Amino acid sequence: MNRRLLRPLPGSLLTRRAVCVAAGAVLVAPACRSREAEARRPRPPRANLYACEGCEAIFERRHEDLPQETSIADGAERGERLRLEGVVLAADGKGPAANVVIYAHHTDANGLYSRGTPETEWSRRHGKLRAWVKTGRDGRYAFDTIKPAPYPDRTMPAHIHLTVLEAGRRPYWIDDVVFDGEFAVTPDYRQKQELRGGDGIVRLTRRDGILIARRDIVLEPHDDRH
Repeated sequence: MNRRLLRPLPGSLLTRRAVCVAAGAVLVAPACRSREAEARRPRPPRANLYACEGCEAIFERRHEDLPQETSIADGAERGERLRLEGVVLAADGKGPAANVVIYAHHTDANGLYSRGTPETEWSRRHGKLRAWVKTGRDGRYAFDTIKPAPYPDRTMPAHIHLTVLEAGRRPYWIDDVVFDGEFAVTPDYRQKQELRGGDGIVRLTRRDGILIARRDIVLEPHDDRH
């Protein structure tokens, strides 16, 4: 499925290498073996990395002033609180990547991209729940938000869209964040993932009563001639 195709619901409906890295956490050997096996799985041919409808939204905020972590949903937003966090790594996976801008957007607790504003096309289509961050020297980023719901037509699992911008390159999307073991995150869904930016299927944990989604990002190798 092309995650950048839009459907006529109240807002837009949009869809998306694995590396055994924990960036400060320790992964047990079976988890490493699992990710290594995933990395060996043949990938489908990729389209142009920069064919990225909606990526324009990443330019809708000044990048100079972006924080390393921010809030997408305030305390009044209905839904279970969730923190999306991780580390952005260089394409070779060997170190953190600084000054990478990440744009995130997702549905509300009803599965809709709701309450968009007339500010821009993408503020209308992506809805209210969206935000921007920029990594520091340690490569870390975080968004505080709520857990999104699947689309009302149940065609997709609950997910968070991520767009990445590296200095001197054009923006590109990476695999959506989806939640392992939940609705529609099936073996078939996993098999179809392109693993852009690393594995987007995350296992939710809980810390201080808040859901934690750990999504480390490996920057994509790409050719700027396209």
